[in-house]
Amino acid sequence: MAKDDEKQDKDPKGDPKVDKDPKQIPEAAIPVDGEISIAEPERAPAVADLPLLPLRDMVVFPFMVVPLFVGREKSIAALDRALDSNKEIVLVAQRQAKTNDPTPVDIFDTGTVASVIQLLRLPDGTVKVLVEGRRRVHITDYLDSEVLHLVRVNDADEDEEESVEIEALVRQIKNTFESYVKLNKRIPPELLVSVQSIDEPARLADTIVGQLTLKLADKQEILETLSPRKRIERILELMQAEIEILQMERKIRTRVKKQMEKTQKEYYLNEQMQAIQKELGERDEFKADIVELEERISAKEMSEEATERMDKELKKLKLMSPMSAEATVVRNYIEWVLALPWMEMTVDKADVAEAEAILEEDHYGLNKPKERILEYLAVQQLVGSLKGPILCFVGPPGVGKTSLGRSVARATDRKFVRLSLGGVRDEAEIRGHRRTYIGAMPGKVIQALKRATSSNPVILLDEIDKLSHDFRGDPASALLEVLDPEQNHAFNDHYLDLDYDLSQVLFITTANSLHSIPPALQDRMEIIELPSYTEWEKLAIANQYLVPKQRAANGLDDVEVEFSEGSLRLLVNNYTKEAGVRSLEREISSIARKIAKKVIDQGEKGKNATYRVTARNVPNYLGPIKFRSSRKEDEHQVGLASGLAVTNYGGEMLVTEVSILPGSGKLVLTGSLGDVMQESAHAAMSYVRSRGHSFGLESDFYRLVDVHVHFPEGAIPKDGPSAGITMATSLVSALLRVPVRSDVAMTGEITLRGRVLPVGGVKEKLLAAHRSGVTTVLIPQENEKDLHEIPKRVLNALTIKPMSHMDQVLRLALELTDPDKFLAEPSEAIDWRVATMKENREDRNATEPTRH
Repeated sequence: MAKDDEKQDKDPKGDPKVDKDPKQIPEAAIPVDGEISIAEPERAPAVADLPLLPLRDMVVFPFMVVPLFVGREKSIAALDRALDSNKEIVLVAQRQAKTNDPTPVDIFDTGTVASVIQLLRLPDGTVKVLVEGRRRVHITDYLDSEVLHLVRVNDADEDEEESVEIEALVRQIKNTFESYVKLNKRIPPELLVSVQSIDEPARLADTIVGQLTLKLADKQEILETLSPRKRIERILELMQAEIEILQMERKIRTRVKKQMEKTQKEYYLNEQMQAIQKELGERDEFKADIVELEERISAKEMSEEATERMDKELKKLKLMSPMSAEATVVRNYIEWVLALPWMEMTVDKADVAEAEAILEEDHYGLNKPKERILEYLAVQQLVGSLKGPILCFVGPPGVGKTSLGRSVARATDRKFVRLSLGGVRDEAEIRGHRRTYIGAMPGKVIQALKRATSSNPVILLDEIDKLSHDFRGDPASALLEVLDPEQNHAFNDHYLDLDYDLSQVLFITTANSLHSIPPALQDRMEIIELPSYTEWEKLAIANQYLVPKQRAANGLDDVEVEFSEGSLRLLVNNYTKEAGVRSLEREISSIARKIAKKVIDQGEKGKNATYRVTARNVPNYLGPIKFRSSRKEDEHQVGLASGLAVTNYGGEMLVTEVSILPGSGKLVLTGSLGDVMQESAHAAMSYVRSRGHSFGLESDFYRLVDVHVHFPEGAIPKDGPSAGITMATSLVSALLRVPVRSDVAMTGEITLRGRVLPVGGVKEKLLAAHRSGVTTVLIPQENEKDLHEIPKRVLNALTIKPMSHMDQVLRLALELTDPDKFLAEPSEAIDWRVATMKENREDRNATEPTRH
């Protein structure tokens, strides 16, 4: 405790205050070693000059024994003055407890004269004193003294009243005090015996008021009340209020105790706080939430089924305890249902021309998906209401599938939400969890609608071909209902357990390939293939989109930066190898960053300079070229034919090499070939063997040699049947020692009888052929219908020959002096099995003996 405080409190050792009976204290004592002083006071006259001890936050009443800690110098001096005279001191409360050096204005005018019973000087300089209140006094004057507070006081004349009313008040206050003691456990029950023995109204009132927990103002008011009757009435009023508070506290504790478990301390505190708020008449937060939910349900436009379910769930919620776990589950369910945009929809853009302009602004090319979206908007404008289409954009990475979905939303003026399905393996991710599970939530489709805040957004299901499945279910099967226009008008999420209309949603899915998408799911979608970009498309995209975008992103808008067509072509062919333009954008960004660094290094001069990026200085920015463009051979070579293939990066020219070695008839295939490609090689070899006599080969030629077929770049896996005619051409060239024309490339599947079957990716293959410098391309005759997709500049530069049989391919591919005479006889394969059986039968007849 601070040395300048005098208050009823614990001593420095932490011992609580103990009121002592003055009868237990010796009647007289002499100071011993300056520590303890005990004396029997003498009665002072009615008007007297006495030392004053200001008190903080407490009032001492007559007949009240209380210990005090005294630390202020003037207060200690007042105690010394009292001990030197008649041991009496005036105890008066300060108006403000924080005042350290009170003046007469800071001290009340009415106090109590007390006698010093016991005094103990502590080692820290403070004094512990035990005093007993004697009588009320009024301060009439403050005497001059710099050492201590010295005042002149008059005894307060208390009214002496004796009547039946006083007797009744005395009995009532005793009974009320008894009730108070039973409720307040801080007052010892033994005090009741002492109180019951007091008959004087004034003393009884002063004794009881000292035990009550009252404010300083209330205690001072009672001290200043001289009429015992009025004093008892006021004490009864205050004590009755205290009893009501204590009863309410007990009631609250009892109510809360019934609702809680013994170990849930936090739960108990929350319940107690709510019970207090309820008893104080404050607004019940839980009831307010219920009212708010009722208003939201009545205002929300939902389906009839959802409205009925909400009314039922709200009734259940009203009967639950707000702190129960079930109430939280029900509350979350209601919040989810109310957060969905049941009948809220955006208005589609009516101007088809404006929508077309937006699509053209965002993407170069991609005519098929653009046409499909514009068709939908046109029909929507004519019909007025149309189910949303379900489109699937299939194409290699980087061709703009995801960004096209966002552009479709902008063109139709709808909200856009993207859901990534890559790696999703739980069916509940699509249809949600049932409410019985802890932490249950709706599926991704319902969550997307909540984020979109409308029931007709564009929802992009990205990477639908990357869906997985395990013991938790098959999410692809769950999508069957979502993506079926005949079913999704009543989509039922496991969490909501309500039918939700998804028919107005425009679903767009994206995939890199179709082989991993279940056929049933493919059947529900409209497949739109996005091919890889051609070289000219990449150049146009770079000029119109990527270069301006990277200039702005790298702070070069105000700097003159020019990319020549040669530099962009070099970036496309030798620094990137992709179907899309992501790597191309990264390379352009890398150049832009290096130019930005130059601008900063050169200061103001750099900002005014012009930076030209040409094919010659691109290596200065990006280093040596990273990829070698496939080019046709300069000379015709034996056993080497140029095929065409489609990879993840677009079309490529694939060289096939065949070597004939002495051996025992083995067919060796190298170059990281897949099963289909190996089977195609065997089919090509079987064709050559079946046509051996037409080629002028011995019937058993294959037994004397080993044939090695190799595809360069062996680290890259290769598969597919489209290299069949290429391998057959290389085999015939190597066996006949006739060169293959270097300006011819080919693609097509071969059968055992030499028929050329159609293949895919004709557009990419022809673009690769044009890029590689060949002039003639042999394609299957059935692929002639795909030539309308080829750019005119490519068709004009290439001579495209549709082939139906392998004999035709050989006449055009091999370097022959007279192609028309080559294989002029009918191209029917020899039935080697029949011939072999005939030879074997003749051999047996010659060796078997004649039977008679």
